[in-house]
Amino acid sequence: MLLAAGRGERMRPLTDRTPKPLLAVQGQALLDWHVRALTRDGVNRLAVNTAWLGEQIPEHLRAAFPGLDKEGRLRFSHEGRDFGRALETAGGIARALPLLGEAFWLAAGDVFAPDFVFDAGCARAFSAGSDLAHVWLVPNPGHNPLGDFALQETAPGSGTGRALNQPREAPSAFPRFTYSTIALLKAELFRAPWCDIAPGNPDGVAAPLAALLRRAMDAGRVGATLYTGRWTDVGTPERLAQLNAA
Repeated sequence: MLLAAGRGERMRPLTDRTPKPLLAVQGQALLDWHVRALTRDGVNRLAVNTAWLGEQIPEHLRAAFPGLDKEGRLRFSHEGRDFGRALETAGGIARALPLLGEAFWLAAGDVFAPDFVFDAGCARAFSAGSDLAHVWLVPNPGHNPLGDFALQETAPGSGTGRALNQPREAPSAFPRFTYSTIALLKAELFRAPWCDIAPGNPDGVAAPLAALLRRAMDAGRVGATLYTGRWTDVGTPERLAQLNAA
């Protein structure tokens, strides 16, 4: 599931005519970096949600990846067309569930992580396990110094373990990191008792993902891995310019 529905307010005026995931980084659209990595790593079906300037996303991807389109491996959830707005992350995933499997990768279309590996072995282990989510965390960037979630490592220095729901303002026995917006998720997370959105989100409920993740963390059902490769949340024109100047 690739998230491509947002308005990109902080990126204006660049996003007034171009959806943020289609802005170019080092010669190709942000979204294309993810699509190429996913297909390289063996992910054979992609679902993409759209809203703002939503008609541009399918047009671009069908032209850039005609083989995926012809084989029916590229599908879209049109939030803007169906509801006139984006449904946020949890609402968008709930809407797209009919297009997804019981376990699936999630990546935000406005994040640049060119070296990330969508590891098939990790996906198989996650699918067979009891966790509802496995999130990749990154060292805190300057624009998010307090991080999002704490990481309790399985073994010191392992970089992998459990994600903990600990308030930013509270002291933590474990280091806090930033959620990369790359994760493995189970469809179960978007059903009761974790989520109260009706199956398929027919009413177009907008809801963030963080609340569901925190609920699952409190139940001990979210794993985490610290990712230290190249990663940028391309949230401002300045960050985009820095990437393209590199």
